[in-house]
Amino acid sequence: MLRRLSRFLPEWAEEPVRTTRTFLKSMPYRGKGRWCPVCEKESRKFRKISIRSRDDARCIHCGALERHRFVWLYFNKMTNLFDGIPKRMLHVAPEQCFESRLRNCLGAELYIAADLLNPRAMVRMDITDIQYPDEYFDVIYCSHVLEHVQDDKKAMREFYRVLKQGGWAILLVPITADMDITLEDSSIIDPSERYKVFGQKDHVRRYGTDYINRLREAGFTVKVSCVSDLFERSDIVRMGLTPASGEIYYCTKA
Repeated sequence: MLRRLSRFLPEWAEEPVRTTRTFLKSMPYRGKGRWCPVCEKESRKFRKISIRSRDDARCIHCGALERHRFVWLYFNKMTNLFDGIPKRMLHVAPEQCFESRLRNCLGAELYIAADLLNPRAMVRMDITDIQYPDEYFDVIYCSHVLEHVQDDKKAMREFYRVLKQGGWAILLVPITADMDITLEDSSIIDPSERYKVFGQKDHVRRYGTDYINRLREAGFTVKVSCVSDLFERSDIVRMGLTPASGEIYYCTKA
């Protein structure tokens, strides 16, 4: 109802109405029982999302999904990202729940948010042809992008090229756990067919467990971590680290 009414309101009233609508939608989730490590706020549970009908998925405060919460915890627990030593970071397709936090932590002069299509990104970038010199970045983070890229192997090689010796990258994709071999077919261009075969209209492949081999072929040394490797059951439940959190692919350049 508020959405319908907002069409007839003056411009100055749009933001208060939007804020009220967001508050009302979040009411069923307010309380205690879940804790988001990204924004460090509590809720009774995380919001259900319609994509594949996932319960306990999105933080009502910052919008972080399961994989975002896992990555943020991994950043803090398993990497040197926030140790106070200056690092130049490339963040591809920046998530709203991360972007301002990373910029504030690392500094605007060292943090680069890049995207091919999003006009909000700081830099327009085709990750198969990155415009920065060799060994430029200390850290690269790219999540759920490569499944949209036709030549993903070239993009991986580009990430390896621009990563400094001794640097690290977290390169995440959706993995189909019961598939040993990645499924791809460049002749499939119809969105409805892509949805049937790859699970989403704008995906060009469905990654199997051989994803790690592609990263290694690009030159990376890869360590894979899952939620249960790092956290106790009670923390997993409290932070909503469901199977949709996926795995972390921590890639280094020796």
